[in-house]
Amino acid sequence: MSRPEERVRSNRDVPDYDAVEFSAPTTRYCLVVFVLNEGTRIRNQIAKLRELRLPVDVVIADGGSTDGSLEQGALKENGIAALLTKSGAGGLSAQMRMAFDWASKSGYSGVIVIDGNDKDDASAVPAFVELLDKGFDHVQGSRFIEGGRAIRTPKLRYLAVRLVHAPLVSIASGRWQTDTTNGFRGYSMRLIEDPEIDVFRSVFHSYELHYHLAIESARLPRFRTTETPVTRAYPAGVKTPTKITPVRGNLKVLGVLLSAVFGRYRSRGH
Repeated sequence: MSRPEERVRSNRDVPDYDAVEFSAPTTRYCLVVFVLNEGTRIRNQIAKLRELRLPVDVVIADGGSTDGSLEQGALKENGIAALLTKSGAGGLSAQMRMAFDWASKSGYSGVIVIDGNDKDDASAVPAFVELLDKGFDHVQGSRFIEGGRAIRTPKLRYLAVRLVHAPLVSIASGRWQTDTTNGFRGYSMRLIEDPEIDVFRSVFHSYELHYHLAIESARLPRFRTTETPVTRAYPAGVKTPTKITPVRGNLKVLGVLLSAVFGRYRSRGH
């Protein structure tokens, strides 16, 4: 039996959000799927997740969809553990703060995150679980290491990741990283709740938190980081599903990246 929808106002710096819990936590980790108006893509992805019978509780973190793709009855029937709906301001990083807050309060030992646009093969989730169980704090899914697959990746995006994004993050973190725009990742609760990492700040509203966590977890010696192979497939014959606009969006991403590289999101209390 699901709990009624609850408006959450946290004592942390997170946006207001509504939480509907369809079942109590059953595993050490939750898989958080980030969604914003993904339509049939998220419906297809949820169906695939159900078929995989993954060793995690699946949670939908919605940025405020208006397309009717997240009907609660269908989510419950497909084994979704909870639906979190952001009502406060902010983009992806605000959704991440919302999900981290909820997962922390729900007693999970870590969080695995994935985009809700049906590009990622979630059969890799057990590998993330195994690595988190081994004590890794930041697990980056990578298409570009042995066992990974990049299918129909747009050429410009491929070059941007390989020649700009990954090298800059690697230099800033002091550790080579290969697929730093990939949103398929795993985080230990130790990393999420660390006061120096300090994820619960409103400075994280778009893509900042992804980059901050990748850099700081590798830069600080008390954390363990690694990569694991994943498959990301862009759809054939249709427009690439993305929330990043070609010019303005990519310039914004570059600005956020440079801010993270130069340490501008580091907590000033440390």
